[in-house]
Amino acid sequence: MRNPKAIELLEKLNSVMLGKLIVVAVLMFGFGWALIPVYKQICKLTGVNILTQQDEMAVVPLNSQVDSSRVVTIEFDANTTGPWRFRPVVNSMKIHPGEMAQIVYEVVNTQSRSMDAQAIPSYAPQQAGSFFMKVECFCFKQQTLGPNEARQMPVVFYIDPKLPKNVKTITLSYTFFEVGGAPLKASV
Repeated sequence: MRNPKAIELLEKLNSVMLGKLIVVAVLMFGFGWALIPVYKQICKLTGVNILTQQDEMAVVPLNSQVDSSRVVTIEFDANTTGPWRFRPVVNSMKIHPGEMAQIVYEVVNTQSRSMDAQAIPSYAPQQAGSFFMKVECFCFKQQTLGPNEARQMPVVFYIDPKLPKNVKTITLSYTFFEVGGAPLKASV
């Protein structure tokens, strides 16, 4: 025979456990939902992994002066995550702060399908990023490359003359990656 008090106790414990599981599931859902805006705010505060928008200050004022007494070396780097060939056409250039310059990056989609991609810039030293003003950049929006398509993509920029005088070299590095990539095939 079953003890009615034991059954009643088990039912009560099961109800409490069900309540705890529901609370945990709701908290997990809430955490997952809040993770994206929290991640974006952390990236914004730290200056890491920010999808680039056109620089608000990137329009050269008419009274802008080129600081011809200084030369800054700009080094260019390219990284990929995915099936691309991606590189700058030159590895470096020397410019005067305030002088408008252009670099071209080449990308080749090595796949037999169209792919959407995005480029994310980073700068070294990190403080130089606020003085590196892009007027035109392929990183401002996603790129769609057709099957085996090759493309040259320009970056038009200048270095703000307010760049600290101790910064003599800036590295502009782009990571080019597929957006919403195709599902991977399981290996047999």
